[in-house]
Amino acid sequence: MQSVKQLIHEAKQVVRPKWDEIENTKLANQARVLRAFQDHQVSEYHFAGSTGYGYNDSGRETIEAMYAQIFGGEAALVRPQLVSGTHAIATCLAALLEPGDELVSLTGAPYDTLQQVIGIKGDLPRSLMRQGITYKEVPLDEDGRWSKEGILSTVTPETKMALIQRSRGYSWRPALSVDEIGVIVSLVKQVNPEIIVFVDNCYGEFVETREPCQVGADLIAGSLIKNPGGGLVAGGGYVVGTDVLIETVADRMTAPGLGSRLGPTFGLNRWILQGLWMAPHAVGEALAGAVLAAKVMEDIGYPVSPRWNAPRGDIVQAIEMSTKEALLAFCQGIQAASPVDSFVQPVPGDMPGYEDPVIMAGGTFIQGSSIELSADGPLRPPYIAYLQGGLCKEHVELALQKVVEYLVAKT
Repeated sequence: MQSVKQLIHEAKQVVRPKWDEIENTKLANQARVLRAFQDHQVSEYHFAGSTGYGYNDSGRETIEAMYAQIFGGEAALVRPQLVSGTHAIATCLAALLEPGDELVSLTGAPYDTLQQVIGIKGDLPRSLMRQGITYKEVPLDEDGRWSKEGILSTVTPETKMALIQRSRGYSWRPALSVDEIGVIVSLVKQVNPEIIVFVDNCYGEFVETREPCQVGADLIAGSLIKNPGGGLVAGGGYVVGTDVLIETVADRMTAPGLGSRLGPTFGLNRWILQGLWMAPHAVGEALAGAVLAAKVMEDIGYPVSPRWNAPRGDIVQAIEMSTKEALLAFCQGIQAASPVDSFVQPVPGDMPGYEDPVIMAGGTFIQGSSIELSADGPLRPPYIAYLQGGLCKEHVELALQKVVEYLVAKT
């Protein structure tokens, strides 16, 4: 046990310069969020929720104006009715694409759950491709990076929408930086100035001091149980973008003609506001934990992506476990270090939207919360564990102690 603690202690000394960088980002983002709270004069009466139709919910309207300001859009939807990031993204795709339109994914195959939404996998009758929408994707290069040549040879003046996945998803490829997203946006806008550039922003919020709409993206979407919820929001999703696009998406979310004017918040406004307030700090802690995990796991012989001192575009840390047994031990160690359900041993199982069995560890206060410490991975070679979250880096440190113990004992 002492040797494991010593290993982590030494790793902490090495990564402190990277932690200092993260502190600077946290401070800048906290200032940005504070400015929005002050500009919109948030008061206790905004905490009240609405029921029924949700007419005249001033708290909801203020929250959405704040999200638009913070994330660089003209308007926003922030709703508990959006049950996940996938739901928010799927709602946008369904609202903005019509039969005959072309959708191009600029960053390879999208995340597993979106593949069924689009129709790449499965044969669901309401998938985009079954509805007559054309789909293409630009393969990543051999290093897992986006391809300028591939984009220019695939996107045409007729392409309706370009989809960018900011996070790595279940892949070894690096997450995109905001600067890279800005370059990609400029590239496709040269081909088609009217194209809608839509960024899946999940896992990326507050990792940097700017967001994709601030470098030209027309639309972004994500989940409130990931970064922007700060570990406090019990569910929901958000969409930020131009006025016209947001109202079109709102018509799809509710009904044509009703749009964004309806939507009860059920007393959740205080949690959404407080979660947004805590988000820059929570994301910074998750990033610090990921940096430490990368250093420790690499020190004991496991390939990691990104490395501890590399730039980061999301909160996800990928670790190549090489064997099924090591992947199971890693996730079981994370679970054993959880505050909730620490006595439960996670086992692989089928998950909606995933092709392979997935093992998921996460003794979280909110089911599926990815800003709280969790780990998961599909059971397919090379058996990569995806670690994300950690509301305090101390929890990540304690979890790493347990992970190393489990790996020694079970592999």
